[in-house]
Amino acid sequence: MNSERESRGGALVTGASAGIGLELARRMAADGWDLALTARNEAALQAVAGEVREKRGVRTLVVPADLADPTGPSRVQEELRRADFDVEFLVNNAGFGTWGPFADQTLESQLSMLQVNVMALTELTHRFLSGMRARGRGRILNVASTAAFQPGPDMAVYFASKAYVLHFSEALSHELRGTGITVTTLCPGPTETEFQSRAGMTDSRVGANALMMGAESVAEAGYRGAMDGKAIVVPGAANRVGSWLPRFTPRSLVRMATAFVNSPR
Repeated sequence: MNSERESRGGALVTGASAGIGLELARRMAADGWDLALTARNEAALQAVAGEVREKRGVRTLVVPADLADPTGPSRVQEELRRADFDVEFLVNNAGFGTWGPFADQTLESQLSMLQVNVMALTELTHRFLSGMRARGRGRILNVASTAAFQPGPDMAVYFASKAYVLHFSEALSHELRGTGITVTTLCPGPTETEFQSRAGMTDSRVGANALMMGAESVAEAGYRGAMDGKAIVVPGAANRVGSWLPRFTPRSLVRMATAFVNSPR
């Protein structure tokens, strides 16, 4: 049944067609946010938009885009401008990884990963932050990973890209204190999404992690943390412990442990 309610404002969710992005879209719609949804899969986005519009009565806007294309972020912003859709809550969730030694990966795949995980996230943040500053309010939720807390042999670029997201977002959170704008970094551990299959790592030890969390619970933790203005959210007790251990462990052992977890079963 359609449940009409007063809108909280407009939110842009990247990578909204599946996994954590999909669950964030559902959770935010349930709380009254109008949604602009972007990802590469237009059919999947239309299905998500139709679902939340029917169940929650929120405005939805579908903006198909490939953020691996350097022109993607500017085209997303232009589509939203033409639709008169103001972004008061930005969710930078889009991202992907690859599995295997860096030298065995194609250069194209690694540069595309950096474009999506780092460059697009940075550009979208900058583009929509100006409007938030003009309004004196806003929320940004950047999705990193527990990978951000250590180097990752066999996923070197992915781990490094998530370290960037964490450090960039923490610094921005500090810079924006007192402005009415908050920046939250969500750092999930292994999560039940299509990430493992897309990365080709279903045969890795981490791909068989018995402590893998569901995307819905990760999204709930991230959304609540962003609404509370927290700087960092690490869902799950085991993940929180794992995020602390590298701080007190010799770097050589951290590299060895991560290499073991990322290795084939």
